[in-house]
Amino acid sequence: MTYSKQQKFWNRIAGRYAARPLKDVAAYDAMLSDIASRLKLSDRVLELGCGTGGTAIRLAAQVSHWAATDFSSEMIAIARAKPAGKNVVFQVADATNAFDGGPFDVICAFNVLHLVDDQPSTLDKVFANLKPGGLLISKTWCFADLKLKFRILFAVLRTVGMFPAVTPLTVSQLRQAIIDTGFQIVEERVFGISWQNPYIVAQKPNMGH
Repeated sequence: MTYSKQQKFWNRIAGRYAARPLKDVAAYDAMLSDIASRLKLSDRVLELGCGTGGTAIRLAAQVSHWAATDFSSEMIAIARAKPAGKNVVFQVADATNAFDGGPFDVICAFNVLHLVDDQPSTLDKVFANLKPGGLLISKTWCFADLKLKFRILFAVLRTVGMFPAVTPLTVSQLRQAIIDTGFQIVEERVFGISWQNPYIVAQKPNMGH
């Protein structure tokens, strides 16, 4: 298997990423509670960019099947080593080819839409692989809304391999991209203090695009 520059970056930092404590446990738990309130026991869920699997493991008991995917084989290896329920499956797949077994009732994309190479294409695939009435539940870093000094710092870190390649979006651009794909936004809020990291729940209309 040949690895892209992005995959090499995430494979290299997977161990450090897994060991890093959550910055805001209360915000994370509040987000999980909101997600859980939207899930049904009959749901089949796809998660894009599942990392080391923590969110999938916490939520999988709420649904019938949770397919957790990530393009980093090292992240998936760490996830598979954790105790998890029988209804969660970890698979190495990037956001362009993770949709086997669809359509899904819910597709989750936590801190991943700013990392994909072609965001409009990824959103189109998410839309196409959701059942009518299905949900996209996302949380996305909107780096274009950060202060200039942080954007410069991240650009420097990226050139020396210490920060991943990202698509710099504003919150309003992200919101519009989701709407342009055909979704209806049913919830937008912020968990924690970073307003540049919005949690957005969007629904595929029941009839047509």
